[in-house]
Amino acid sequence: MQKPPLHKSFLNAFRGVFAMIKTERNFQIEFLAFLINLFLIFYLKLSNLDAAIILLASVGVLSAEIFNTAIEKTCDIIQPNFDKRIGFIKDISAGAVVLVAAVSVVIGVLVYGKYIF
Repeated sequence: MQKPPLHKSFLNAFRGVFAMIKTERNFQIEFLAFLINLFLIFYLKLSNLDAAIILLASVGVLSAEIFNTAIEKTCDIIQPNFDKRIGFIKDISAGAVVLVAAVSVVIGVLVYGKYIF
């Protein structure tokens, strides 16, 4: 199988992100939080370092959610019926998202705290 041209690879990747925005509720919520963070970066005039930290945390949550969704969809294809083992895989995958999201909230409090208070 031949690799697609680079621009097609990027189009496929962006198609995946847009599919996540269109179909996945949790990703929609996290994407809204990302947009709010973008607004706050400019509104509060965050330093470059603080903006980078916020962006890394935000994109980390979005990426974790994409991986979680990919794992869950793959599990559903492999085993469409209930299976405790698949349930465990899905639970730990979702747990990774929760951990990244919790740390990103802590990062947000630490970074935004010095600009708001």
